[in-house]
Amino acid sequence: MSDREPYAFHVMTKPIGPICNLDCAYCFYLEKEAIYSGNRRWAMPDEVLEAYIRDTIAATQTPEVAFAWQGGEPTLLGVPFFQRVAELQRLYSDGRPISNAIQTNGTLLDDDWCRFLRDEQYLVGLSLDGPRDLHDTYRVDKQGRPSFDAVWRGLELLKMHEVTFNTLTVVNRANSERPLEVYRFLREVGSGFIQFIPLVERALPDAGPHGLASPLAPGDAVTEWSVRPEAFGAFLVRVFDEWVRHDVGKVFVQTFDVTLGNWMRLGSALCVFAEECGRGLALEHNGDLYACDHYVYPEYRRGNIMEASLAQLVRTPEQVRFGRDKRDCLPAQCRSCDVLHLCNGECPKHRFQRATDGEPGLNYLCAGYQRFFRHVGPAMEAMAALLRQGRAPAEIMARQRDADRAALRTVGRNDPCPCGSGRKHKHCCLRSTP
Repeated sequence: MSDREPYAFHVMTKPIGPICNLDCAYCFYLEKEAIYSGNRRWAMPDEVLEAYIRDTIAATQTPEVAFAWQGGEPTLLGVPFFQRVAELQRLYSDGRPISNAIQTNGTLLDDDWCRFLRDEQYLVGLSLDGPRDLHDTYRVDKQGRPSFDAVWRGLELLKMHEVTFNTLTVVNRANSERPLEVYRFLREVGSGFIQFIPLVERALPDAGPHGLASPLAPGDAVTEWSVRPEAFGAFLVRVFDEWVRHDVGKVFVQTFDVTLGNWMRLGSALCVFAEECGRGLALEHNGDLYACDHYVYPEYRRGNIMEASLAQLVRTPEQVRFGRDKRDCLPAQCRSCDVLHLCNGECPKHRFQRATDGEPGLNYLCAGYQRFFRHVGPAMEAMAALLRQGRAPAEIMARQRDADRAALRTVGRNDPCPCGSGRKHKHCCLRSTP
């Protein structure tokens, strides 16, 4: 980006820090309490909230000012806190359009919450890991009880009040083995926009001075709930094959949309697949600003918004270097990879493996992403061609189904079905082949 272009940045706001009513086994943010040990007040003070909203509006150079509220669990703060947010945004907006997104586990939503979210036109990101048994594998409350029923009540309320929502699904060791079941469930509950987030958490015995394990710490072991690289690739492939035949233009899967943008060399709207990062920071409840949501560690603190303006903090030399390191620190194996333009090394926090030549910095998920990107190449090229012609990418669905019917006629009845189900062809897709 040139200096003449607007400097776009995004802040993930943690108005209640890491405090949450759930105790998900895989949550990487609950441990952040250790940074603020002895803290008794977790709600963002009004003076910090006002400074943040004022500074964000002043520092944002794009036409719309976007706010993203996360946690912990931000709904623990109650509707009045966010009514104050709306009041301050109107006070400082000077007529500029404001948008808000909130990520929630959904368990505390009620009619009052949903009316507020609808009236203020919030986009709600609902954490939902699939059908009941898969969701409840890791997403439990403080007493270890399942959370699915409470989330389901929240989902039904969002739909009843016509609140715009999408779903965020953490792809973990358990649900990665049942990709179509997860995808079809999300589609059937009405999620028109789906985010799949790979769960990769390292198992590090040395947690450091604050009880936390920095991304810079050595070691390549992962937790028992982390998704395996090959399983994640297979998960994306299976979901893509379903989506490209039935749901293009009807269901939007973030990974697929971003891949198409990168395929067409349009640049990535998602930081993990962008060439550089550093534009997505995290703000803690007390005004501390960190390099990224996944880098909330003392060494990545950029300052406090009560001591320096947000405009200054988002462009510190340390933050600029942090963003450029994503591009500059790739190992040679990545630089020579034929799908680098689609992956760009993915998230730096996952780069703790060694390349085949022993060089550090290879992404843990590399094998999975290579399988996915190479598998979807022909379909991506076909959709890109349609877009260049001013036509809808959804046209690919009819072409894909025609090609499937032609290919299936050459498969023997007792051969493994080419869809990858593991069943014989006669007991699977042959049944629906005209």
